[in-house]
Amino acid sequence: MKKPKMAVTSLDKSIEELAAGTDHRKLAIWAADCAGRVLPYFEERSPGDNRPREAIDALRAWVLTGVFKMADIRRAALAAHAAAREVEEDNAARSAARAAGQAVAAAHVPRHAIAAALYAATAVRDATNVSDAGAAMARERNWQYQHLLELELC
Repeated sequence: MKKPKMAVTSLDKSIEELAAGTDHRKLAIWAADCAGRVLPYFEERSPGDNRPREAIDALRAWVLTGVFKMADIRRAALAAHAAAREVEEDNAARSAARAAGQAVAAAHVPRHAIAAALYAATAVRDATNVSDAGAAMARERNWQYQHLLELELC
């Protein structure tokens, strides 16, 4: 049976519902944290390519400063997605770079945070041995849900 393109877990709906009521900046922090957890998959595959890291850094800068320049956010997102395309068959690295691209886009549209988390969970799944992938992905989604809950309480 072919695995789904994106990670799918029982927590998906709960995460979406929780995210729907979450403050924009908290969602951005969450997206950056989710993408940051899987960034090593990309950096191990493409050492020296800083585009996904720069996307996450741009998002964190927006959270700290509140300064939003659409051209900068767009450029960072597109650069991270270009990096994802360049890793070709390395699914974990590609998903990690896409998580970074979606995360920075959350500065403009908060719902991109959900996509960042999904790509991060997909990266975990694809980096894990097939027999353990489902459990690893579920643990990642559980961490994401718990982390979002913690941010909500702050």
